[in-house]
Amino acid sequence: MTAGMGRARRRVRVLGALAVAASWSVVFVGAAQPAAADAQSKQWYLSAMQTEDMWKVTTGEGIKIAVIDSGVNSSTPSLQGQVLKGVDATEAPGDETDDYSGHGTTMAEMIAGTGKGGGLKGLAPGAKILPMRIALGEFEKEKPSITIQDTANAIRAAADSDARIINMSFGSFYTSPQQHEAIKYAESKGKLLFAAVGNEGHKQNKEGYPAAYPEVVGVASADRAGKVSYFSQHAGTVDLASPGSDVPSWCDNSFKSYCDGDGGTSAATAVASASAALVWSLHPDWTANQVLNVLLDTASRDWKDGVRSKYLGHGLIRPSMNVLKDKGDPGAPDISPLTKEKTTGPAKSSEPSSSTSPQPAKNGAEGEKAAAVKESNSSDNGNQLGLILGVVAAVAVLGGVAYAVVRRRKAA
Repeated sequence: MTAGMGRARRRVRVLGALAVAASWSVVFVGAAQPAAADAQSKQWYLSAMQTEDMWKVTTGEGIKIAVIDSGVNSSTPSLQGQVLKGVDATEAPGDETDDYSGHGTTMAEMIAGTGKGGGLKGLAPGAKILPMRIALGEFEKEKPSITIQDTANAIRAAADSDARIINMSFGSFYTSPQQHEAIKYAESKGKLLFAAVGNEGHKQNKEGYPAAYPEVVGVASADRAGKVSYFSQHAGTVDLASPGSDVPSWCDNSFKSYCDGDGGTSAATAVASASAALVWSLHPDWTANQVLNVLLDTASRDWKDGVRSKYLGHGLIRPSMNVLKDKGDPGAPDISPLTKEKTTGPAKSSEPSSSTSPQPAKNGAEGEKAAAVKESNSSDNGNQLGLILGVVAAVAVLGGVAYAVVRRRKAA
């Protein structure tokens, strides 16, 4: 793994000690769980985040989100009419709507699902999804012809689209210059990028990419109590935390049923992207920097503002603070709250650049299905942790063209 990413991230010094946030019920004034015996009844965070009240103000209309993942099945009841034309960067049989694992479809439903047919309901059901298919997990192993450029190409395609937000619920311990250049290109086009930090905090706990890139918002996963799981990666790459524990997902690519389990940092990333969509739809003239500034400013935390907790970043995401209470300082439109550097792309910068972007190819190297990790508690300095990171998200970043041996991306 390449070293020095921590040095590259010009962010506020993280807290050495673990910070434990208040429960979602206190943070969001959550309501009672719905009684419906379907997948939606298990989406505990919808009531905790006051979605019904937020949807009276905005549902994320007018915002498009690129979901770079295993593909998005546009035929599920919850996603019918929600999925736009995207890109298949794998060059494998099928297209971007052929989800080979069910993971990408789950993320898309969590972001913009309508909930029809008892399916997952998205936090921003008024938003639209642009699917960008890349090779992850077993699919990557089965398609050896896929090159390691698919992720970089998918990011560039998303940057050249009219999507404002790029959701990357995947990652790995390896990086490449091509991928980072694609990330910087997307930032220059005014995009807001979210990525899962990973689910191996109890093991290697290394920096995971693309979350470790300084231009990307690294998302950790929180449980019902607003605590971080012991296995959540916390290698200095966490910027925000959002719900990810006990979240149902499609069991597999047959799309016959949902399974219980922990959505992990993948699910948390989807919730963060949807939160950004709600805020951005209310302030369409804001830049990505301003939307993110507000999300960071209004996050729930019990430590000093401007300081990044090692485990929860700037805190638990709370879009309702802006949507319902008009709180949050948008800050300077052209200064990144992550790097503190000037950025060039305005929010409306979605036209393809004059320089030609590479055609989506295939990117090998990243995948492995993350096993569902049972949520457990651990204590640090007397503070209980309980944040979930694991299961169905893809956590891996490509190994780079320079690597002779391609490393697989894992689910987060």
